[in-house]
Amino acid sequence: MRQQSTRRSAVLGRGAVVATVPVAVAALLATAGPAAAGSTGASGAGDPYFPLAGNGGYHVSHYGLTLDYDTASRHLDGTAVLTARATESLARFGLDFEGLKVTGVTVDRHKADFRRNGQELVVTPRHALRKGQEFRVTVAYNGTPGPVTDPDGSLDGWIPTDDGAFVAGEPQGAMTWFPANNHPKDKSSYDFTITVPESRTAVANGVYLGKQTAHGKTTYRWRQSEPMAAYLATATVGKFKVEQYTTRDGIKVYNAVDPREATDAARVLKKLPSVLEWESKVFGPYPFRAAGSIVDHAPDVGYALETQTRPVYDSAPSTSTLVHENAHQWFGDSVSLTSWKDIWLNEGFATYAEWLYSEQHGGDSAQKTFDDLYSRRASDDLWDFPPADPGSGKNIFGTPVYARGAMALHELRTAVGDPTFYRILRAWATEHRAGHGTTTQFERLAERESGKNLDELFQTWLYSEGKPNKP
Repeated sequence: MRQQSTRRSAVLGRGAVVATVPVAVAALLATAGPAAAGSTGASGAGDPYFPLAGNGGYHVSHYGLTLDYDTASRHLDGTAVLTARATESLARFGLDFEGLKVTGVTVDRHKADFRRNGQELVVTPRHALRKGQEFRVTVAYNGTPGPVTDPDGSLDGWIPTDDGAFVAGEPQGAMTWFPANNHPKDKSSYDFTITVPESRTAVANGVYLGKQTAHGKTTYRWRQSEPMAAYLATATVGKFKVEQYTTRDGIKVYNAVDPREATDAARVLKKLPSVLEWESKVFGPYPFRAAGSIVDHAPDVGYALETQTRPVYDSAPSTSTLVHENAHQWFGDSVSLTSWKDIWLNEGFATYAEWLYSEQHGGDSAQKTFDDLYSRRASDDLWDFPPADPGSGKNIFGTPVYARGAMALHELRTAVGDPTFYRILRAWATEHRAGHGTTTQFERLAERESGKNLDELFQTWLYSEGKPNKP
């Protein structure tokens, strides 16, 4: 997940949209009852740390986002087309959307009533939606987007820069620039059509489909076909030097680098193909069709993020940061959370990937890194809370989630041996590919693959308060 790129390292703690999905048939609504016949979808997905994140009653299969951003005025015009399916009968439903002005909403081309309620955009369609019914929501909006402040005081969402915007949505920020079912439980495919001044480049997720320039503006098109959580979407805008190539494994790479960061970034970005190849050998096949990097110059951000297929960095990354954010393509992006409480499954795994990479590329062994961390005093923030129970949204980017989460994996490796441990990693990434996973599911998988009872190990390293006894 989000990795602090300057103040803290991951080891230490932080045009037209091309249709690709079915569209609901308007005739299906003809038999639907009046709006009062349905229920109101829940205003949250039930997350204990972010209770208003996400919405109940429907699943979004696809987002078509058409954006026009003027970097001088910082004004955004947007249209979001959501293709969804009702999971219960709905008289109305909510979308997470904050800050921007909504100018119109339709459901299957029929004008729908809407109102704002905090971060919720509550939509009432002309007819109630039946359980199982596919429908299409179109939201037109505009305004000056900005970030949200997270419980730990950091910013995420649409963060303006001196030449565009750094767009990184973990955990809440997707709702600052498009209406969404904004919880990792709900994953969708995406099409992006982003128009910016001709002197700027707009970079999103997935495969680059091309650009077209006219009247001083350039429109960029991107497609993310594999399922993606809303917080992993990006539409970063700036002055970028672009590099494109295809790896020998057929992965389409698109790197966009702010010229001010180009010299420092070049040496590290050259390693991307070999890093992906190494991670594919360790974790299993790369889960997406595209890869790359967005290296922005955003000194006020203070972190990098594993935006799906193309991590975004606030400055030139180190090799360890490159390894970390791309490990997330397996752990966090392809295998997603069902609750932010389980974020160690993202951060502990990506941090341990750094340790393994170091160990296998002439650096410190994972055991040495573990020992150095374990030598810290009991009062160190490493032991402030257990990684599988951070306690609140304020702590999800804390040191224990990253470093003690990685220590838990090292203890597992020590207990089951290398062949079994690597089999566990691959099985986790493969069996939950493009889906979700929980801590309990990982524990069961580890016991299945090892044939061992690992309750005590997991209780000690994932759930116990304070510094564990010497292993």
